[in-house]
Amino acid sequence: MSEVMTCMPFEQLMNWVLEEKKTKGTVFGQHRAYAAETDRKLNIFERNLETPIGPAAGPHTQLTQNIVASYYAGARFFELKTVQKMDGAELAACINRPCILADDEGYNCEWSTELYVPQAMGEYIKAWFILHVIAKEFDLGAQDGFQFNISVGYDLAGIKEPKVNTFIDSMMEAKDTEIFKECKQWLLDNVDKFEKVTKEDIEAIPSDICNSATISTLHGCPPNEIESIANHLFKEKHLNTFIKCNPTLLGYEFARKTMDDMGYDYMVFGDFHFKDDLQYEDAIPMFKRLQALADELNLAFGVKITNTFPVDVTRNELPSEEMYMSGKSLFPLSISLAARLSREFDGKLRIAYSGGADYYNIDRIVGCGVWPVTVATTLLKPGGYQRFTQMAEKVMADGVKEWKGIDVAALEQLAEDAKKDAHHVKSIKPLPKRKTDSEVPLLDCFFAPCEEGCPIHQDITTYVKLAGEGDYAQALRVILEKNALPFITGTLCAHNCMYKCTRNFYEEPVNIRNTKLIAAQNGYDTVIGEIKAGTADGKKVAVVGAGPAGIASAYFLARAGASVTVFEKEEKAGGVIRYVIPGFRISDDAIDKDVSFIQKMGVEIKTGTEVKSVQELKAQGYDAVIVATGANKPGTLKLEKGETINALKFLRDFKATGGKVALGKNVVVIGGGNTAMDTARAAKRTEGVEHVYLVYRRTKRYMPAAEDELLEVLEEGVEFKELLSPVSLENGKLLCKKMELGSMDASGRAGVTETGETEEVLADTVIVAVGEKVPTEFYEANGIAVNERGKARINDKTMETSAEGVYVVGDGARGAATIVEAIRDAQVAAKAILGHDIVKGQPVPGTEKDCYSKKAILKESKDAASESERCLTCNKVCENCVDVCPNRANISIKVPGMAMNQVIHVDYMCNECGNCKSFCPYASAPYKDKFTLFASEADMADSTNDGFAVINPETKECKVRLLGQISDCKADDANDKLYEGLRRLICAVIDDYSYLIMK
Repeated sequence: MSEVMTCMPFEQLMNWVLEEKKTKGTVFGQHRAYAAETDRKLNIFERNLETPIGPAAGPHTQLTQNIVASYYAGARFFELKTVQKMDGAELAACINRPCILADDEGYNCEWSTELYVPQAMGEYIKAWFILHVIAKEFDLGAQDGFQFNISVGYDLAGIKEPKVNTFIDSMMEAKDTEIFKECKQWLLDNVDKFEKVTKEDIEAIPSDICNSATISTLHGCPPNEIESIANHLFKEKHLNTFIKCNPTLLGYEFARKTMDDMGYDYMVFGDFHFKDDLQYEDAIPMFKRLQALADELNLAFGVKITNTFPVDVTRNELPSEEMYMSGKSLFPLSISLAARLSREFDGKLRIAYSGGADYYNIDRIVGCGVWPVTVATTLLKPGGYQRFTQMAEKVMADGVKEWKGIDVAALEQLAEDAKKDAHHVKSIKPLPKRKTDSEVPLLDCFFAPCEEGCPIHQDITTYVKLAGEGDYAQALRVILEKNALPFITGTLCAHNCMYKCTRNFYEEPVNIRNTKLIAAQNGYDTVIGEIKAGTADGKKVAVVGAGPAGIASAYFLARAGASVTVFEKEEKAGGVIRYVIPGFRISDDAIDKDVSFIQKMGVEIKTGTEVKSVQELKAQGYDAVIVATGANKPGTLKLEKGETINALKFLRDFKATGGKVALGKNVVVIGGGNTAMDTARAAKRTEGVEHVYLVYRRTKRYMPAAEDELLEVLEEGVEFKELLSPVSLENGKLLCKKMELGSMDASGRAGVTETGETEEVLADTVIVAVGEKVPTEFYEANGIAVNERGKARINDKTMETSAEGVYVVGDGARGAATIVEAIRDAQVAAKAILGHDIVKGQPVPGTEKDCYSKKAILKESKDAASESERCLTCNKVCENCVDVCPNRANISIKVPGMAMNQVIHVDYMCNECGNCKSFCPYASAPYKDKFTLFASEADMADSTNDGFAVINPETKECKVRLLGQISDCKADDANDKLYEGLRRLICAVIDDYSYLIMK
């Protein structure tokens, strides 16, 4: 696939903007326009500015459509992508692709414009004209309410070269350029296409586009070179000038400590850039000299914070040896540098800012007097350019003061706060896998990642909306359709759904688990009265074990009409949840409520009854037996000396005695999973215990426990002993080998090796939480075949074992798993026994308008109502790939006769940055895997994508590649061999989105 972007003619761009706005109500996919209050203008460089924010020099200011999308959403200060003497094909050949990774903190290995410098100039001038006309035509603000700022680099010789020098001169005064004349003439010739823009408005569009520049320099650029460029721009070009500064000015020790303290200890960078880059002691006198020169010339001087922060590629994050870090991890460095320079200059140095600015900090940055502020990484995440709207509204809510200096104390406080701010501190755990294993289809690709990630595919978007509306009973009915244990899962579920939630890329996931619990608690009294068994179908089933898997099995079977008896050896139903999970995690009342559902259905629960022979049950006339005994065989860890206690035995004793277990003062818990966390918290509550130590051979980051459980353990004062491997227990001390982390693999998991050193941990008792085992002996005694690991051999599609009519579900099937996986097993077994489906899906709630109204709005979790407002209903509208594409190369298309919007990829607008791959919930890259529109047959030949090129729009003749085979197609011919859905899609593009077709 070609990564070369094709610049659209001004005519196509204008037709696109006007037609899309008229027919779709959007502009380059932006659904909400920001209308500036024209009487609240700021001033910088003696020009007006309606908001002090905009896109940074980078992927969002490379093409005309990028700038237009930014403006429509609320940007008003545009730092245009850097130009330099190396450009076009020469530069593109140096950029490895994909070149952007922004799923958490950001990284990139691209820098200046990939266009030829004259092309870049053309894009900026086209954008200049479009912004002037849409400002009035769409009532977005004053026609002089925005500014362009050129960015040039990287050395004086290059800046003086004819093409860069011409670029600078032309951006300062464009009236004699061919592209300026072309744009102006097209507007004059087509003035009848506008309702509000007049000929006089077009004639009045100024030709002096830029009066300011930002100097971008490469790492290692000497101070005299930087100053000579600034002198040139001041003296020869008379431009107001910013100099981009690197965080390396802070020094290696500060950067390393800050990153380590904030959880970015895995980030690798050496000290050589800090030694080679501009030094602080050289920067300050240079800035003072340049400030004096600017004052003498009646120009403005300032610094732009910050430029790039280079780090090493260590896990194949991008196909490069070095990449540039940005986003939330860059913010504490950048804002610290801003604070330090502001103190140095008593707040008198003008600072333009970029480096991790986003919705959560932009008002404080601007409030300190640091502006304009430009952003990039936040726009690379779902919501994309539309994020500008909320940022602009927030910044302008209380008004922005004219610049009279920087509030140094406030800026210093912001810098200190940033180091502890949850929006910038790295999560304890690595990012979970957020993609499905399936590939993105050419059509109908929208789905809710939360529902796909849930083992039972609960209708999450439906019940979240119902709960948000206060209809808890109906929400609970929806939950109960697929989930037999709403109280237990609403409290204890491992919530893989939340790890998959698209909201993770905004701020935090929708609190799905708690919403389920709220619905259960508030809807129970109504719904329990409705619960009843299904019409009897003659099936008789025995369930062995009344833990989660057993209860769920009984629920689905009885609801469908089977006669069910549950056999439980304990005195009450609930299994591990009742007898092992501590009461501070879940109450008996919550367990009882889930049990009550099967009791209402008439399920007989025989407690205090241990089943040893499955065949004896079969002999009693049961058509099928479900074994749901769990993984009840204790896991062990043998020490060279000393005895340990099994975690489940301890937890059972703890719960039975109310915490009166003799453990001594010092307790060590070995393990890193959720059971280890429960054990540590219970031990902390045990009488007589003073210290609880959690020993693990890696660090917290690599513990399998869920992050929320880790945080709870930390909050309760459990002391983590990381990088220790236990050896022996003797004389009240646990001897451990010291370990060290090695390099990380592609999954982000670090290797671990011994250091040769040891450490002792005080330990009166050592509790081992290393996993439980399935009851192999029980299986073998009952004629159930087992594998080499002692697990029952089962048919994954039915859960049936080698013993006919005997099924194994839950932990006993595959080893310790999650509660919701046990429910899934119960569904599978029940369906196999009954011979028909036992659950059904629910309609997707809301409207497309509702979905678009939530996109790009950052809003943190509060209650069930707010969760409904935060849920993006991705199975109605996903469009992550559309949102995050800087170049607008992924387009959402409405196709007549198709319920779901379709996404196509536009080849000629794409530079293969790869950003859409990060956020597509499929295991795919939309820029490679979605049906693609090519500008020509030649472009199609330069690609392997499935897609089409329109040869003749009038006759709808096309070239189509499908499954690698190219053929001729007449899209409106129903008898054409092309798949009907794709035929409709192509027709929709030609008929309703003709502005996409390059002429």
